[in-house]
Amino acid sequence: MVKITAKVEGMMCGMCEAHVNDAVRKAFPSIQSVKSSHSKNTTEIISEQELDEAAVAEAIQATGYDVKGVTTESYQKKKGFALFGRK
Repeated sequence: MVKITAKVEGMMCGMCEAHVNDAVRKAFPSIQSVKSSHSKNTTEIISEQELDEAAVAEAIQATGYDVKGVTTESYQKKKGFALFGRK
């Protein structure tokens, strides 16, 4: 799995985040998840396979936001850890 992080400028609220997330899902229907943050100016995509970074930037820029960079790194799901009922 990989995590693709785009540095996105111009998002101002939760609706902006949703707009970007919807555009990414539409452009890449096979992704596992996408999460945008207007306060961090980022969009994080989790995917089974690598995505073309230029295509990611293009999909986001088509929504009217500026992409200042895209990076890809290896990603491993975090395993749950529960301490319920332990003393």
